[in-house]
Amino acid sequence: MALLEVKGVNKLFLSDGKEMEALHDINLSIRENEFVCFIGPSGCGKTTLLRIIAGLEQASSGTITLAGDPITGPAPERGMVFQEYSLFPWRTVLQNIAFGPELKGVPAAEREARSRQYLKMVGLERFETRYPHELSGGMKQRVAIARALVNDPRALLMDEPFGALDAQTRNIMQSELLRIWEEEKKTVVFVTHSVDEAIYLADRIVIMSARPGRIKDVIDINIPRPRNRTSPDVNVIRDRILCDLRSEIVTV
Repeated sequence: MALLEVKGVNKLFLSDGKEMEALHDINLSIRENEFVCFIGPSGCGKTTLLRIIAGLEQASSGTITLAGDPITGPAPERGMVFQEYSLFPWRTVLQNIAFGPELKGVPAAEREARSRQYLKMVGLERFETRYPHELSGGMKQRVAIARALVNDPRALLMDEPFGALDAQTRNIMQSELLRIWEEEKKTVVFVTHSVDEAIYLADRIVIMSARPGRIKDVIDINIPRPRNRTSPDVNVIRDRILCDLRSEIVTV
């Protein structure tokens, strides 16, 4: 069953007094509990589309609905994880995770219990009293994921969340994210520049064209998890995606 419906979405920006088309006629259905990755050349509008789904920006035309309800602005049912470590430096790990329930007026005992539940899920229960500056990059993103999940969103939106991590930590975080996703059964919409990351994570990969961003191809990844990053099946899909992307980079 479709949870997110993107219909006829276009996005125009003004640049030096001229209109620039960032997205053109985006149409896509994303199912409940599906893990979808967006990939495309730089400037193709991946992040813009994700921000429109989050309600942080408005489409110039077209509609996006979640469970049939139009998206008109940010809401707790769409949790967002950014590439930057968007934690409050003056709050501890536990206090950062509890921020959403606190805003919603959840009683202190309940929000602390829920926050501890997700703190344990991301493997940071021993760090609840630490501050962000005392954490590694991977740990900060674990906190950000827990902070998004504690609000029990229908969809988790992730904008290159592991892009700033070293290769080894990134691989670990990808596996951890899949573990959490399998436990929580959330719909995940994930933007990445990494072909390998997209193949490792996704049920479907949406390939976008150079600006203005269009959906060029949608690839179903029917490879059982956990996936071998160097298997013949993965290599076939990697070659297909790279071919698609190479043709777009040439036209930029």
